[in-house]
Amino acid sequence: MTEWFEKSFGRDYLLVYKHRDMQGAYEEVRLMMEWLELPEGAEVLDLCCGMGRHSMALNGFGFRVTGVDLSEVLLAEARKLDTAGEVRWIHGDMRNVPITDQFDAIVNLFTSFGYFAGDRDNEQVLREMYRLLAPGGRFIIDYLNPAYVAAHLVPHSVRTVEGIHIDEKRRIEDGFVRKTIVLQDGSGSGERVYEEQVKLIERERFLEMLELAGLKIDAIYGDYDASPYEPDQSKRMIFVGRRDA
Repeated sequence: MTEWFEKSFGRDYLLVYKHRDMQGAYEEVRLMMEWLELPEGAEVLDLCCGMGRHSMALNGFGFRVTGVDLSEVLLAEARKLDTAGEVRWIHGDMRNVPITDQFDAIVNLFTSFGYFAGDRDNEQVLREMYRLLAPGGRFIIDYLNPAYVAAHLVPHSVRTVEGIHIDEKRRIEDGFVRKTIVLQDGSGSGERVYEEQVKLIERERFLEMLELAGLKIDAIYGDYDASPYEPDQSKRMIFVGRRDA
């Protein structure tokens, strides 16, 4: 059975999320790299790199970057962005990354966690992060704040991008935030429908999962400005930690 992300992260994803730009990625990375205190030339893995915005920003700060993603379509866009071929791009599932290297840091950004229905799969991602981190290596998991999502969810929105009508419906259901995206153009060729979902993992449960994987937490931030995490107010829930030496 095809998983939702195998269908959704394709050509239409580039249209739906066209508003995400390199400048935004650069600013997010600039702020987050201060937390990791990495030397220039450090090896960094961007786990679920998508179309490569954050990987390229990391490269611009002087790190040696590897980007891993399951979507061949998004990796193709990343390679186009990387005109000098400075980043190593790898096709792979984040539950079983097809490399044996170890990294000084791993980043998992823009809510690229909680895609799987079963706890075992989500926990396996954290075990992979432990395996891929060098002893003493640092990590960032940039995740949504479940309470903020529940309080501020926009149930329905519509917009038009490049002549394509995009209808998005959002709901919280069975412990997930779910989105149904319907695209329709003027050609009469019918609708294209995609589903997205992210498991709503509360802070205490997330900390438990990290501990089971052998990962230690140094800080939890509520946004990219390093503000402290406040369950009812923070937009994000960003975990910063390490694998012990």
